[in-house]
Amino acid sequence: MSTTGQQQGGGLRSRRDKDVGHGMGMEAACWLSPGVLRRLIELPSPPLSQHQLKRLEEHRYSSAGRSLLEPLMQRYWEWLVGQVPSWIAPNLITIIGLATNVFTTLVLVYYCPTATEQAPLWAYLFCAVGLFIYQSLDAIDGKQARRTNSSSPLGELFDHGCDSLSTVFVVLGTSIAVQLGTNPDWMFFCCFAGMFMFYCAHWQTYVSGTLRFGIIDVTEVQIFIIIMYLLAAVGGSAFWQSLIPVLNIQMKMIPAICTLLGAVFSCTNYFRVIFTGGVGKNGSTIAGTSVLSPVLHIGSVIVLAMMIYKKSAVQLFEKHPCLYILAFGFVSAKITNKLVVAHMTKSEMHLHDLAFLGPGLLFLDQYFNSFIDEYLVLWIALIISFFDLVRYCVSVCNQIACHLRIFVFKIKPCSIPSSANH
Repeated sequence: MSTTGQQQGGGLRSRRDKDVGHGMGMEAACWLSPGVLRRLIELPSPPLSQHQLKRLEEHRYSSAGRSLLEPLMQRYWEWLVGQVPSWIAPNLITIIGLATNVFTTLVLVYYCPTATEQAPLWAYLFCAVGLFIYQSLDAIDGKQARRTNSSSPLGELFDHGCDSLSTVFVVLGTSIAVQLGTNPDWMFFCCFAGMFMFYCAHWQTYVSGTLRFGIIDVTEVQIFIIIMYLLAAVGGSAFWQSLIPVLNIQMKMIPAICTLLGAVFSCTNYFRVIFTGGVGKNGSTIAGTSVLSPVLHIGSVIVLAMMIYKKSAVQLFEKHPCLYILAFGFVSAKITNKLVVAHMTKSEMHLHDLAFLGPGLLFLDQYFNSFIDEYLVLWIALIISFFDLVRYCVSVCNQIACHLRIFVFKIKPCSIPSSANH
């Protein structure tokens, strides 16, 4: 179900030549028109300090491991990047892939808001094609960066950020495809396991300085999910609801059980690195902080999500699982992005964050006996979380692009006055 097993068992990120960060392609200092819109979409103060920007310049990507199907898929990816015009910026490729994946999943969400409905068969096929397009474009952005000599640390950060958001939509779409909403506990576990695994992949990178991949990784899991979409398109709900002889469980539980096993295996590997692989002083992170400090962020998200789920008097998660996963998924994506930034800038992660405002409102509403309709508060939390994620990502990208004097969606030298630098 989840993307467990993708980033060495977690997340939507593959080595697939992403070791080369690429310059972003939208204009650095003026990609938003001046005025109210820009003030609304950007943070009031720069999110990164000058020391962080300096350390970002010194960052070098490091990875280890190779997945099973990667050598085979490389032939296709090499051919595909050769078909891309050299004037197309790598990050334009990345964002198109993300947008495709998000859009196709939202179509499924529209037809199956509780993850129990039967969507039109073409919607599942649409998701399968969308995920394949995402996988293909996600695999060649780094190749395009090398090919066009447009590499930069911002490209790596942008790529990880897109993957963190894509993870949320892939785990949600997969849950919908097998109608896991009929088993809310399993749906909750599978979706949050996927987010947790992606976070852990970058947590161990923050500790060891190296992003590690396993034999079963993003490529293999994405292909498995594509097959699941196709089975849903061909067999409909009857396939996933059919009972497995002898075991006497529904077919939909097979992906869920695989997620559980993958999560256990991945956590074992991740925490082995986290507890023993610190490259900082006295075994600390690359920033010299405690190797356990990142657990506070993802732990807070999962604990709040679990408490609100179990204490809801109106069965908020059971009735609105898609909105629920998206609301907390945006929070997860935000803190994962902050973890990636902390790794690339060798800096500390701070627990206080506006990302927790949305979940906090849900928690307070329940604490005061839901004096405001929980469904309404869930929508407010979703909007706040999404808006906070966008503001942070836009601000970080804009500040780094200004500092590096590059464009965002163009492969072209950018000359920005020194006064534009934060």
